[in-house]
Amino acid sequence: MLVGLPGSGKTAVGRLVAEQLHAGFVDIDAIVERREGRPIVSIFAEKGEAAFRDMERKEMETALGNAPAVIAPGGGWGAQPGAIDGAKAHALVIYLRTRPETATQRAAPEGTRPLLMGGDPVARMRELQKEREPLYSAAHAAVDTDRKTPPQIASEVVRLAQSSAGW
Repeated sequence: MLVGLPGSGKTAVGRLVAEQLHAGFVDIDAIVERREGRPIVSIFAEKGEAAFRDMERKEMETALGNAPAVIAPGGGWGAQPGAIDGAKAHALVIYLRTRPETATQRAAPEGTRPLLMGGDPVARMRELQKEREPLYSAAHAAVDTDRKTPPQIASEVVRLAQSSAGW
């Protein structure tokens, strides 16, 4: 499972890791959007963040209970108290550590990330990092992603998975 800020590379890297490990890939945000029939930004606007987090939590529980797969939850899932610690019993959790400036650039296009809308997105990403870093740091391992391509990051994640889980 990959955790980190929006734009840290969870989806792009997760797809590559799943391919290399011959495993399934589960994109929690995409599942929630498909089930709801609308983008996350609309879910936030219509139902609120708490309702979205509840949907996200339920999808994570399902994903963790299914066959081994690479799971990419949204950036906010790992910021929920107890989420990462609870997942660690079922999955290898890897934090994709990214500077807020890099994450903001990668998180484009603007308007698709509800928590980055309005105001200065870099300043908001810095706030998110400050709030979430202690929670993300509870992961089994961390991989720095700045100045690396998704294939380079995926190779590091695959090495960690193979050394810890016997893939």
